[in-house]
Amino acid sequence: MTTRAAGAPAILLVIAGLLCQDIGASLAVLLFPKTGPLGMVMLRLVFSALILLVIARPRLRGHSASGWRAVIAFGIVLALMNSLFYLALNHLPLGVTVTIEVLGPLVLSIIAAQRASAWLWAGLAFAGVVALAGGGWDRLNVVGVLFALGAAASWALYILSSARVGGEFPKLDGLALAMSIGAIVSLPFGIADAGAALLQPLVIGLGAAVAMLSSTIPYAFELIALRRIPAAVFAVLMSVSPAVATLAGLVLLGQRLTWVELVGIALVIAASMGAVWSGMSRRPPQIAASARTREAPEAEEPFAEPIA
Repeated sequence: MTTRAAGAPAILLVIAGLLCQDIGASLAVLLFPKTGPLGMVMLRLVFSALILLVIARPRLRGHSASGWRAVIAFGIVLALMNSLFYLALNHLPLGVTVTIEVLGPLVLSIIAAQRASAWLWAGLAFAGVVALAGGGWDRLNVVGVLFALGAAASWALYILSSARVGGEFPKLDGLALAMSIGAIVSLPFGIADAGAALLQPLVIGLGAAVAMLSSTIPYAFELIALRRIPAAVFAVLMSVSPAVATLAGLVLLGQRLTWVELVGIALVIAASMGAVWSGMSRRPPQIAASARTREAPEAEEPFAEPIA
């Protein structure tokens, strides 16, 4: 089988992973009236942590104090990033939320590039943000935008934290431990937000489904895809996540955007792709598969997607 023939199914797997992530996010939004955003975050992190603990079976002994500090910080960042993302989803359309969140790794990539072309991508991203506000900040909801910007900043911290944990822990051990810490951190806020809804088996089952759709399935698809396509191709594909999120928001949640907002999303996608290509010319990107989240802690590339 030729490389091109092998790559086509792998590209479809990446797109399918993105669709699963956004289907999971849409399902989470539909559950907000019962669980609240923080209750949904807790359910997603708890089930993601349980799945990772079963798969990785991490060792608790033999790690340095600096390693434990890194994994605890990573867990806190995971909880914060997911909480801010879901709080933003409670106020903003899915496509807009994902577009604003992408600004975190995009800005980090531009800062790391240290070349003149980075200003072009920064300008495109800024134009995209201005276009997103074209419908009026009242329409977008300022509180939701602030939450999404917080999620973007948390994503940048996530990238830095994941690289550090990847250097301290083998395989998926650090990720499994960090996800468990994130789940523990989210417990009091999730219980307070969801309340009696957590006693309903249907809610628990749907929470597990969100974790599977948003984390487990995309992660598996992306691991398979990365064996068949170059990491650089994977990075470019991940840059189109705002477009996939916009489509999912329209089809599953009935969230319609104005043409100006769609232009803004397209500009941010173009800036993301440009930053990836610029990085490719500077050095071979090292990209680990991930799901938002929508990740592997070895990731050092600013466009690695978060697992949850």
